[in-house]
Amino acid sequence: MIIELSVALVAVAFAILVFFLIKTLKSAKDSLDKVSQTLQEVQKTIDELTYEVKTTVRHANDITLDVQGKIQKIDPIMDSVKNLGDVMSELTLSVKQVSVTAIEKLRKSRELKEKAKSASTESTPVTPAEERTVKTYDTVYTKNDSGKIGTLLKAVDVGAAVWQKFRR
Repeated sequence: MIIELSVALVAVAFAILVFFLIKTLKSAKDSLDKVSQTLQEVQKTIDELTYEVKTTVRHANDITLDVQGKIQKIDPIMDSVKNLGDVMSELTLSVKQVSVTAIEKLRKSRELKEKAKSASTESTPVTPAEERTVKTYDTVYTKNDSGKIGTLLKAVDVGAAVWQKFRR
């Protein structure tokens, strides 16, 4: 009878063990089902994101190509702006040189006036060519005489100097 009780006790213990094992396995199965479902949702989300990322990359490539095309169209304009800047720099240099030339001529004319005045006060005879030069400079550079003619002669002088610089 002890053997029978022992066998019955072992059978009951085994049945209890199987019962709890089945309960644990069902819980594990439910957890695995939830994990599987979550993984499917993650896979679906990844697929959607992959499509969106590919679309975004395509759009970025299109935008890049568009920008490159526009930059290529703008390059000649930028070259023109650079050339314009170079021309303006050269023009500024030419104007500066013309100004220096005009100032030097003005200085020379003043010196000629002073020499003419000192020559006339010293009573040295003035030759007709020198007299004409002095009178021409007086006409051009004095404000007491006709202003329009003097201004016109100055403009012609500056224009000739600019033309000479330009031809070089």
